[in-house]
Amino acid sequence: MNSKRIKHMVVFNLHVGKDTPEAEQFLRGSANELAAIPGVEQFEVFRQVSAKTDYDFGFSMVFADQEAYDGYNVHPVHTHYVAERWVKEVCRFQEIDLTIFE
Repeated sequence: MNSKRIKHMVVFNLHVGKDTPEAEQFLRGSANELAAIPGVEQFEVFRQVSAKTDYDFGFSMVFADQEAYDGYNVHPVHTHYVAERWVKEVCRFQEIDLTIFE
């Protein structure tokens, strides 16, 4: 079985709201920290524009395979980020991981 690329996406809201300097700082800081983790490809930050959902922001990234994704999840930068930023600053989220159809 050949390895499948994985698209990891999360949509979320912040305790500080969506149009605040603190939200901007969170998005920029998150992008800088997470995109630098080995194995992360195509890191993107999104702002919600649809009235069909009440999530404000999204992150998306790609991993070459399950091994790269697993490495990201246990990487010290990621675990520290989750404990010190995500858990404290995000009030709700939905996560989805998909293999990319190629």
